[in-house]
Amino acid sequence: MKHFYILIFLFATYFTFGQTSPDKYDYFVQFNGNQLSKKVSINEVLNHPILTKYISKKPDFDLRQYTSIIQLDQKITIHGNFLDSVPFYQVTIPIKNKEAVRQYLIEKQGANDKNGTIEEFGKYAVFTPSGLKRSFVWNDNYLVIFELTKRLPNKFYASPDGPPVLNDSIGISEAYEDTVIVDAPAVYGVEEAPNPPKIAEPSIVRDEPMVADVPAGSAETAEQDYLYDGNPYEEYTAEQAEFDKKLAEQQKEIIKGLFENGFTTPSFSKINVSADISTWVNYGGFMSSFYSLYNYPLALFGGYDKYLPMQKNFGNFIKGINLDFYFDNDNARIEEVVEYATDIAAVVSKISDRKINKNIFNYFPAEKPLGYISYHANTKAALENFPSLMSELFQNPKFAKEDITLITDLISTIVDEEATAKLFDGDLSAFLYDTKEVEVMTKKYDYDENYEEKITEEKVKKDIPLFSVIFTSTHPTFGDKLLQLGVRKKVLVPNGNSYIITGTQEYGDIFIAKDKDVVIVANTKDYFGTGKGSFAKDAKKELSKNYISGKLDIAQTVKTFGKKAKGSELDRMTKISSQFSDVSIESPKKLIDNKLKFVFKLNSFKSDKNIILQTLDLAEEMTSK
Repeated sequence: MKHFYILIFLFATYFTFGQTSPDKYDYFVQFNGNQLSKKVSINEVLNHPILTKYISKKPDFDLRQYTSIIQLDQKITIHGNFLDSVPFYQVTIPIKNKEAVRQYLIEKQGANDKNGTIEEFGKYAVFTPSGLKRSFVWNDNYLVIFELTKRLPNKFYASPDGPPVLNDSIGISEAYEDTVIVDAPAVYGVEEAPNPPKIAEPSIVRDEPMVADVPAGSAETAEQDYLYDGNPYEEYTAEQAEFDKKLAEQQKEIIKGLFENGFTTPSFSKINVSADISTWVNYGGFMSSFYSLYNYPLALFGGYDKYLPMQKNFGNFIKGINLDFYFDNDNARIEEVVEYATDIAAVVSKISDRKINKNIFNYFPAEKPLGYISYHANTKAALENFPSLMSELFQNPKFAKEDITLITDLISTIVDEEATAKLFDGDLSAFLYDTKEVEVMTKKYDYDENYEEKITEEKVKKDIPLFSVIFTSTHPTFGDKLLQLGVRKKVLVPNGNSYIITGTQEYGDIFIAKDKDVVIVANTKDYFGTGKGSFAKDAKKELSKNYISGKLDIAQTVKTFGKKAKGSELDRMTKISSQFSDVSIESPKKLIDNKLKFVFKLNSFKSDKNIILQTLDLAEEMTSK
């Protein structure tokens, strides 16, 4: 019967991995070589002087040796699953020459020698290095690196006489002996059959560790079954060997299913083909994988893991995250797109769409600062929806629905959302203006001739950054009462219409000022522009569309902070300031199709060559001396 189940398992695995099951990956990375190669020559990058100089010292890093094998102007993909019934990863690389791959594996990987043998299967060939689980598989057009990543759950002993307990979130009573029928895993390449078969899988328990079955009898009998010659790991080692053997057989069948009827390159609907590099991660799958890291220690100490958020609940919040990279001539940018579940998207949309308190602009600088970041969110909407979000996250069989309702009602009762939100309404802006030389007293620690510590004070000159942080609070009394409390406790010292924070002389006397709804924390008043000026006008325009907007002027910041630089340090700063203009971040208020976008952008002064080559040029210049 055991062998019958194994045959069913292998047959179903072979069949289903020969079918397409789209959009069931946990991660997918695609290097769009066909897109990037139009912008920059791969040969120019690989043969850049700074890389060839590095390669001369570390020849193993020479990526040029792969250009005769890999077609870098085509798509290269990496994809896989974290917690599928058959977890795996797969790298798919377009190749120029089948024989070149063979020679590489023979020369660099020891194939057909001490490190294993290349197996020929007509339409494709396979090489699995000795001692490793990953396989190199190739035909005339593609090289695939494939590995099943399923693990035999680890064991720990609850007591000297007790049976081993599986610490993984997926427990197996006896590998490949007791089976259940589960849905076929995701597969890659061919159209899915109308009624794909089911796979015989080991018994699975997802929420609690499983105690391995032992024959009925005394503790001595159990100990004999699990301990050999005083070594509690001997049987586990035997189980691991058997597990690895079955996994290797399964991997062979999967590879056969991928290649026997013609290999089809993997594709994914969530990948952005217009990006130079596009990635997607299943947030729920990623968090479920991370879940096991803290699940195990809490299982050891009292079984508290049972009360943690369920693995599937993470995916009920964020469906996935895209990260796309673009490399153009005058800029490089990263676009992050977070896809929320429908209900959560409605909440996030309310939080991000805040009407800004216009009084805050009275304290924006009139002219462009060195850098700024401005964030505006609806705090009241966040507080109002917090209980329901926690209720969704902690849906767990260990908690009755009534228990969750009681907790959320308690939070809603204790927290007055409207009053609490007025403490911090959601407007927050920070600015970096310039630097200023100040004279401050500093303590100097030394030792006298008797090796006793000696402390002296002396005045020194130092450059400090000039900054401000501005936020809104519409609570009618709390802010003023808090300031008066600071005065009574001698933390604040009144100074006209502001309060100086004691002990901040070294940073230019940081003060707090409150003007109706606006609170200012700063060390200078010289840059407040009363809402007028070119910068304030541009900032208002940007913030009408974005709930986050920020920019750092790289060129001017480097010049400002490098005023006293000399020699090689000055040269490096000058090169940076003449190369890159600024880096910016923005995130729109509006969600599109339940997706929220963040854009990070690095801008260059030059546009005569791709920014990748510009960056390499700069690195070469900075390391040439």
